[in-house]
Amino acid sequence: MPEPLPQLELRSGPHLHAQRSVEQIMRNVVYALLPLCAFGVYAWGLSAAALIIVVTLSCVGTEQLFNRLARRESTLSDWSATITGVLLALTLPPGLPLWMGAASGFIAIGLGKALFGGIGFNVFNPALVGRAFAQAAFPVAITAWTPPFLEGRFTHFIPSTLAVPLMMPGPERIWAGVPIDAISGATPIAAQKFDQTLAGYQDLLLGATPGSLGETCALLIFVCGAYLAVRRMLDWRIPVAVLLSAALVTWAFHAFDASRYPAPLFMLLSGGLMLGAVFMATDMVGSPVTPLGVWIYGALIGAVTILIRLFGALPEGVMYAILLGNAATPLIESVTQPRVYGTRGATVKQRASKP
Repeated sequence: MPEPLPQLELRSGPHLHAQRSVEQIMRNVVYALLPLCAFGVYAWGLSAAALIIVVTLSCVGTEQLFNRLARRESTLSDWSATITGVLLALTLPPGLPLWMGAASGFIAIGLGKALFGGIGFNVFNPALVGRAFAQAAFPVAITAWTPPFLEGRFTHFIPSTLAVPLMMPGPERIWAGVPIDAISGATPIAAQKFDQTLAGYQDLLLGATPGSLGETCALLIFVCGAYLAVRRMLDWRIPVAVLLSAALVTWAFHAFDASRYPAPLFMLLSGGLMLGAVFMATDMVGSPVTPLGVWIYGALIGAVTILIRLFGALPEGVMYAILLGNAATPLIESVTQPRVYGTRGATVKQRASKP
């Protein structure tokens, strides 16, 4: 009786499996965000801590609510809802009313994630969906900025933090003995765009300027992003492409008229560009996976951000640029697919049709 021939077992991809699970990657992203949260609390005190907690709990609670409505097992252990809540809080002004933060968290998970089927199926970054909702629904509150490191931040809430839903704090309200009007300020991007005033590079690096909770300290953002990149839990090519594209576009306009357009370094360090490039544009679901696609994706985000900043009605454009990049990801991937080995430019379908 002849011996049986050796069996060759074929299976569908992926054929390579990483040792890191989704839960491990997400948990490390949370670890990388904790220093930014700590700096936000140090700079703005009780209001920052309350906003981070309320927004994160809103996202986690909404995730669990939709799990029950869909009769699915709890997905809180994958940390994705926690990341969405923390990232969303870091993009908000420190004095945003807590109820507005909670509403934005509900929209971030409900509209930005659960509606698409949960983790891995969302088209847009959920945290930015919540931020876009806040921008549209609460345009006044979302542009009210409090300078950092004010006295009394650890003993008093910013009055707007505890504002009653659908109500604004009255003009007679004071904070730590100082009138509200005396502690309002403009972000570096807004000051440059509307007043032609530039913040110092040291202030931008160390977070001594008004802004959202997690966007002001560029140096800390870089360090936290480097931690994820070194651990290979972040595609370093995307933030590099974003920042390089933003720098090149800014340099072109600055070279044309230096008195009107700021220098590239100012644009890179100010606003939410660094935070968006490192922690939001790198969202594994909303970004391309092809080698060329990630560079195109990052370049698109960087260029659109600068164009909105220079010529748009709003001073900041990072959020819209990343959402546009998320929307363009399927198209980018379709035109940057690597050529199939052995085809020499012909499609697989054309070769299969040959006799």
